[in-house]
Amino acid sequence: MGVNWLQANNFCGWRTDRVNELIMVREGLLLLDPTGQSGEENFNSEAYLAGQYQGAVKDQIPDLDPNNDYRNVRMEDGIFLPKYRLPTEAEWEFAALGLIGNMYAEERIFHERVYPWNGHYIRVDDRSGYDKDDMGQIRANVVRGRGDYMGVAGALNDKNDIPGPVTSYWPNDYGLYCMAGNVNEWVMDVYRPLTYEDNDEFRPFRGNVYMTQYRDDEGNIAEKDSLGRIRYRNVTDEEAFDRRNYNTSDNINYLDGDLESSVDYMSENRDNTNSNRMYYQGKTEQVEPGKLPSMRGGDKMTSMINNRARVYKGGGWKDRAYWMSPGTRRYLDEKQSRDDLGFRCAMHRVGSTTSSGLN
Repeated sequence: MGVNWLQANNFCGWRTDRVNELIMVREGLLLLDPTGQSGEENFNSEAYLAGQYQGAVKDQIPDLDPNNDYRNVRMEDGIFLPKYRLPTEAEWEFAALGLIGNMYAEERIFHERVYPWNGHYIRVDDRSGYDKDDMGQIRANVVRGRGDYMGVAGALNDKNDIPGPVTSYWPNDYGLYCMAGNVNEWVMDVYRPLTYEDNDEFRPFRGNVYMTQYRDDEGNIAEKDSLGRIRYRNVTDEEAFDRRNYNTSDNINYLDGDLESSVDYMSENRDNTNSNRMYYQGKTEQVEPGKLPSMRGGDKMTSMINNRARVYKGGGWKDRAYWMSPGTRRYLDEKQSRDDLGFRCAMHRVGSTTSSGLN
């Protein structure tokens, strides 16, 4: 709690390196060296995979290449874990709903959910999966009415006035705790009011800024930075020219009024000299990078929505029940924090997409 979006992202990167480092120690490939790592000698997963980590190496894997005796671990060896990251808004909402226990023939959903559990109430109102003593208990840490944070002495309802232990309430059908109430959670997306209309239906996400590694004159990955991290830069428009999925690095403003997204893309109004000029209602306007156009029929208006506004979801200990519905969404500047706002890590799934083992 009390962590901003940038800090949450940095933690995900730090956790990736620390977990992979411990795995390497467990496999006998690295020495446990918690005090000897600093600056560019800090263990970084990407730097190791690129052959740029020369720190506390204990052993290497025999190489089948007759020209080499040993080699570093590769991602395809299955030893390293994928990167930890924040979940996208779509991933978070899917995980919160936990659509398992209300499915028919493992495919059709026959009961919609308001919250991450069946039923339309925040109290236990059925006996499926609950003991009889659980009937009437509140299922999440939330504010009731005009300010009931936990009930009254001798008759506590949700039993927590501020954030409580994560296992204080029942998990959803995916086994995830506190996907409603307790604390809100950051997701990866940049906020837009019409995200679900603008984005593609398959794994929707707004916030893509495509990057590539710095390379030297010979095409090799450039030397890591002073903190042991591989350096990245934005993909240039020339490099993305013949791609089908994107043609410029920064895609955050997709369908936000930029000239390339307008019907006048090929008209005489096009201005190729400044990528920060936005076309809106027949006029162009100089816009600060990361801001939305403010022009509305000639009147200047401002908005709190910009490219630093990030989505958070789930509802917290001082929210009303409305915000516990996984479909609700709010936003906050990525540099700001709240005492009821935290996060959880996600990663790309590795393995079968079905429980039966069939591909």
